[in-house]
Amino acid sequence: MGQTARVSVIVWSAVVSLAAWLWLLLAQGFFWRTDVRLPPPAHDGPPPLPDAGDWPAVCVVVPARDEAGVLPRSLPTLLAQDYPGRAEVFLIDDGSTDGTGDLARELARGGGLPLAVASPGEPPAGWTGKLWAVRHGIGLARARDPEYLLLTDADIAHAPDSLRRLVASARAGGFDLVSQMARLRVESVWERLVVPAFVYFFAQLYPFRRIGRRGSRTAAAAGGCVLLRADTAERARVPDAIRQAVIDDVALARAVKGGGGHIWLGLAEGVDSVRPYPRLHDLWRMVSRSAYAQLRHNPLLLLGTVAGLVLVYLVPPVALLVGLAAGSAAGALAGGLAWLVMTGTYVPMLRYYRRPLWLAPLLPLTAFLYLLMTVDSAVQHHRGRGAAWKGRTYARPDAVPDEG
Repeated sequence: MGQTARVSVIVWSAVVSLAAWLWLLLAQGFFWRTDVRLPPPAHDGPPPLPDAGDWPAVCVVVPARDEAGVLPRSLPTLLAQDYPGRAEVFLIDDGSTDGTGDLARELARGGGLPLAVASPGEPPAGWTGKLWAVRHGIGLARARDPEYLLLTDADIAHAPDSLRRLVASARAGGFDLVSQMARLRVESVWERLVVPAFVYFFAQLYPFRRIGRRGSRTAAAAGGCVLLRADTAERARVPDAIRQAVIDDVALARAVKGGGGHIWLGLAEGVDSVRPYPRLHDLWRMVSRSAYAQLRHNPLLLLGTVAGLVLVYLVPPVALLVGLAAGSAAGALAGGLAWLVMTGTYVPMLRYYRRPLWLAPLLPLTAFLYLLMTVDSAVQHHRGRGAAWKGRTYARPDAVPDEG
């Protein structure tokens, strides 16, 4: 009787998991597709603005704290932007101790767009360091009266036509905010296992197609590359309205969309993060720092998330193996089909990252790692340890910025 009951639980769990995957496949905004991108630059794209005078002025704001290790590979790509209109870069040195500001000035001697380096000092109470730096940069930019602001992190390298394509797409689509999910680095073993899944899970939470749809409540952006209309930022009181946001890019998108703005988010071509995450510890820290904040520090949401991850990602392989061992054809079939659908939805993201497709069946293992990271994030929060970010400790765990 006990053995039969256990097999029955496995069968029903597998059936529910399979139903969940069929719903995710067909009804969650086709999150698994990777074709939501800016139009290609050479064809099928928005018509170019004909004269330099017709291209709007843009100010690029780069918050940077202790970024000397990545700046030589990222900042020159911003300064070398092939943009017909007026553009300049403001790098805001957020209290760096590694010579970030001096290095930026040295790199700017090679020519390109004008660069100004400034420092806002330590953030006041109630502000994260990154958003305080962004506020300072936007304040400096407003004196130039730009039509657009490009908010980009110091680890992001841009193709020469990146700014041109962002502006052209924003103009053609009538968007107040255009954001691209930068292609993250996937060189180390752990990066290859964890990073594509990070973007996959993000798209599952915030389907890109829904983000760009007027009337949809789904709102998100990727903080590494956000083109924002300057007047929209002012109306939405950005960044003041989100000054404590732990996931500031999503908060930014919500503020803009909540104010009636039209936003767009897609996968990037020619916008790449050069920040390395060579060890599992580095990736663990990146995820766990903000995972519990994503759940609004709510224990019930944490329990629901853990249960959901187990049911959706872990039950299928377990049901297949247990079903085969126990002679339960129904359990093995339902678990195998759920695992197959899961694997199939992950294949497009692996192709986007140019990773081998044999990694797709390992998604349950990666999901288990993310489950542990999320639980660890909650444990650290409830131990009252706060969180550290580039040498700056925040007493309140909900006052830690996205890494950038």
